[in-house]
Amino acid sequence: MKAQLQVTVLSAKLKENKKNWFGPSPYVEVAVDDQSKKTEKCNNTHTPKWKQSLTVIVTPFSKLIFRVWSHQTLKADFLLGVATLDMSETLKSNDMKLSEVVQILQLCSDQDNTDVVGDLSICLDGVQVDPETFQRVDQNGRMYYVDHIEKRTSWNRPDSLPSGWERRVDPMGRVYFVDHISRTTTWQRPTQESVRNFEEWQHQRSQLQGAMQQFNQRFIFGQIAAANKEFDPLGPLPHGWEKRTDTNGRVYFVHHTSRMTQWEDPRTQGLLNDKPLPEGWEMRFTVDGIPYFVDHNRRTTTYIDPRTGKSSLENGPQITYVRDFKAKVQYFRFWCQVRTLHPHIKITVTRKTLFEDSFQQIMSFHPQDLRRRLWIIFPGEEGLDYGGVAREWFFLLSHEVLNPMYCLFEYAGKDNYCLQINPASYINPDHLKYFKFIGRFIAMSLFHGKFIDTGFSLPFYKRILNKPLALKDLESIDTEFYNSLIWIKDNNLEECGLEMFFSVDKEILGEVTTHELKPDGGNVLVTEENKEEYIRLVAEWRLSRGVEEQTQAFFEGFNEVLPQQYLQYFDAKELEVMLCGMQEIDLVDWQRHTIYRHYARSSKQILWFWQFVKEMDNEKRMRLLQFVTGTCRLPMGGFADLMGSNGPQKFCIEKVGKENWLPRSHTCFNRLDLPPYKSYEQLKEKLMFAIEETEGFGQE
Repeated sequence: MKAQLQVTVLSAKLKENKKNWFGPSPYVEVAVDDQSKKTEKCNNTHTPKWKQSLTVIVTPFSKLIFRVWSHQTLKADFLLGVATLDMSETLKSNDMKLSEVVQILQLCSDQDNTDVVGDLSICLDGVQVDPETFQRVDQNGRMYYVDHIEKRTSWNRPDSLPSGWERRVDPMGRVYFVDHISRTTTWQRPTQESVRNFEEWQHQRSQLQGAMQQFNQRFIFGQIAAANKEFDPLGPLPHGWEKRTDTNGRVYFVHHTSRMTQWEDPRTQGLLNDKPLPEGWEMRFTVDGIPYFVDHNRRTTTYIDPRTGKSSLENGPQITYVRDFKAKVQYFRFWCQVRTLHPHIKITVTRKTLFEDSFQQIMSFHPQDLRRRLWIIFPGEEGLDYGGVAREWFFLLSHEVLNPMYCLFEYAGKDNYCLQINPASYINPDHLKYFKFIGRFIAMSLFHGKFIDTGFSLPFYKRILNKPLALKDLESIDTEFYNSLIWIKDNNLEECGLEMFFSVDKEILGEVTTHELKPDGGNVLVTEENKEEYIRLVAEWRLSRGVEEQTQAFFEGFNEVLPQQYLQYFDAKELEVMLCGMQEIDLVDWQRHTIYRHYARSSKQILWFWQFVKEMDNEKRMRLLQFVTGTCRLPMGGFADLMGSNGPQKFCIEKVGKENWLPRSHTCFNRLDLPPYKSYEQLKEKLMFAIEETEGFGQE
């Protein structure tokens, strides 16, 4: 409900300033929502009297901001003081009616709201509100509620703000919320649940210091990174060549026989190609530094470059196809190494303002400069950055930028702490700039081989890899929604009498709107003939759900630093390990917190299973954990704190199927369906095939 409010600005008493002999020339500006009205000025006085009426449009939730300015002839006008009047509070204290109500407001300094600089007298007239005006009834008789300030609707009666929170409006009429406990602000309306999530996030934040002490032990790539200082996938230089570094840190090569120098590595001269490999192809090197190419589509290897048709070696020995994650990582790290620019760039940040400092500096650099060696500086903290400070910066900053309270990302589900883009992020007017920044930051972490603290949802990793999404991907972020689509797929809609149309309702920040899945979809009935199309369209909508602009901004920043095609030979789960690293998996903890169905702890298949896990290295254990739970990340409490779609859910092994079946996994329930195999060799073969061969194989 909107109404005309007549505001009569009566007079003011301003604190005297002995330095100003003539006194100020004050006038009053009244701002509310998108409007601004001003009074005439009074010359050279500390006790101005205007008695001037201004008319503004308000709602019962509006906040009127009164600014008293001093007119300056040759300079910009000077702000003397500010006062705010909350319409809802004023209406409540005057029985929901404003009729010639005189108010005396305290004027405070805009720098310090505890510094009172005077009083302002006003008169309000012309508004009367029915307490039930805010609730409305739709054409179907359903009650809903309208918030005119935030321009949204909700089926539920609006809840009061959590304790310690206050709603305010900025000078541009935008609503924001103040947390007086932590002294922070946010665009997103806080709820009891979001406050609990934030407290949990803060609790995790306080544990980061301890986590950083164990950081090097958490990830398998610590050893790889150390080994990479000595490891060169191209092997030794040819006879007569030497590798050197100039004063700017740039690598060059000396040929002592001809007494000449060059920038290009003689081992790759004419072989390295900036053009990306076809989809499913990967480049590797033999122990002698000879490049060869792996075709994961046909599971074959060749010395012929698929981009040029030229062979790096004639009649070379046949190389067996192996799906080798470490080889992929080594080649990717080598690819990044040869494209690292010199010299370094300096990024100076403070721990208190880590997010904003990092944002300003990363966005100020040319994208190609972000491939340079990083030199991170925390002012006041002595030390040189030889990688450790940068590692900490990536770890801590990722925790900040992905904090759900910034409303840029949200948890994928109530019990799923993987992150996805928040469709409500548009409430922040600069959200697209932040997504472009985050895209650059994530690409930097991959390019420089640093880990972030928090992981994304599986569909988001597939987007980074530019791989198509499928209906199955929906299960990992919204099990209930996925199951409802499967029910539609498996049942006859006409026999059930279910009436649906090609449209869906969506709620963002309490506002309910309708999205049509196809042109005029609200009038197209879903039938047995077209339900496959409906399922496909509604799944695509649920996986994107109004975040197209944010996703585009993210990838704009990402591709500036690291083009997506150079990640194409990784799958989504391998990318998760590349980006988040992997914890050292404790086998004893795993066994202690595993439960069994139709098997006993002493069953021979269970004994074989744990023998198989014991023989694995940590990387293979990670792949097994991903296969069953959907992620390589463990909670802080280890296997005891594993979560499923319905809350805490321990790792489970269930006896299902026949001996010739492959194992299956149910990632929402952390359950492995293990058939009753007849021998250890059979169990090992079937499990390895299910884990290694194809992404998502045998999963539900």
